[in-house]
Amino acid sequence: MYIPEELMYTETHEWVKFLRGGRVAVGLTEYAVKSLGEITYVSLPEEEYGLLAGESFAELESAAGSHDVYSPVDGIVCEVNEMLTDWPELINESPYDAWLVKAENVTEGDELMSAAEYAEYLETL
Repeated sequence: MYIPEELMYTETHEWVKFLRGGRVAVGLTEYAVKSLGEITYVSLPEEEYGLLAGESFAELESAAGSHDVYSPVDGIVCEVNEMLTDWPELINESPYDAWLVKAENVTEGDELMSAAEYAEYLETL
């Protein structure tokens, strides 16, 4: 399973990419996507939505049912990937390119793992 080294990860299988200017992008890991199967619907928050680490901020639907997506950081949504509303399958096709939201004014979550730590965590599942 592919786990990009430059990203940080959560136990609930979200990834975080740190961007310029203190912003981050948040998405779902390959493990999460494979567990869910074909994603058919995505509900994302509006811009300016306040993210709280560990709290649900989005919902996905697939053949496996409904799935909450949890924020890995505290911050404010500054951009939403609107393409996913029309083409949720983009998440299945390329989970590390199909970010869900970008956030600013970010406080890093305490529970973020490196790629190596996440790979070790996956071995325990």
